[in-house]
Amino acid sequence: MTMQAMIDEWYPVGLFSQLDSGGRTTALMGEPIEVARDAHGNAKVTGRDGRVLPVRVRYGHVWSSLGEPKRELFPIPEADQPGRRFVDVGVVRVRCSPLRAVENFLDIAHFPFVHTDILGAEPHTEVQNYKVEIREEEDEVWATQVKFYQPQAAKSASGGITTEYMYRVPAPTCSVLYKTCPPRPSEWDVITLFVQPLAEDLCDVWPWMALFDDETAMTDLIHFQQMIFLQDRSILENQIPRLLPLDPGMEIPTRADLTSIAYRRWLKRHNYTYGAQLVAQ
Repeated sequence: MTMQAMIDEWYPVGLFSQLDSGGRTTALMGEPIEVARDAHGNAKVTGRDGRVLPVRVRYGHVWSSLGEPKRELFPIPEADQPGRRFVDVGVVRVRCSPLRAVENFLDIAHFPFVHTDILGAEPHTEVQNYKVEIREEEDEVWATQVKFYQPQAAKSASGGITTEYMYRVPAPTCSVLYKTCPPRPSEWDVITLFVQPLAEDLCDVWPWMALFDDETAMTDLIHFQQMIFLQDRSILENQIPRLLPLDPGMEIPTRADLTSIAYRRWLKRHNYTYGAQLVAQ
């Protein structure tokens, strides 16, 4: 199985704010790597045998690649918007496929059952019709017109509201979520999931947020998002098979799974197969 398509992608490998000259040892797709700051304070990533790897610093994170990325790191225009608060949520290690972690982030139907009384609640369990497309020009998966009732849509929300979402997959192990911003209804809050594939069935998940919220303490924003993701972790670590099946017949989708179906089709089209299961076993 060739992995070249995913080797040539950018991946998060650490928070820039937490780096020092001593660096940290981690891994990328099974290869040990070192992430540190050089003598000038710039991020530096080295792979096996001291090989210097490509580096970008964006969205609070250091990004690198074991290969030669064919394009720049995907843009998030809101990251340059004045007045937003940028939240480095930290990292959560999950024993699952990096592709499974992204797919779970795209799943709306689990809100009432996994994030009960926060992102969802019974009897509001029905997923309304929404639109999914693979945008050819950007080469990204998008889901739009997603609406869901939420008792507490964000830390800044007071009381339940029907929240609108847009989901975007710009890279195989990254997703960007745009959702209703309670303090500014004309804007979107941005919540991202940047996933670092340590192995095919192990990943570090680095959530990051760009919010309009001048009220909530930074610690509370971080704790709220970590609480949400830790609820997801227990589900992810118990999914069988551990790798993400790309054969449409291996798991039975429902109408609520349109984004997942498009994501799997897009992965298969590009041969993004690290962390995937291609045939039934």
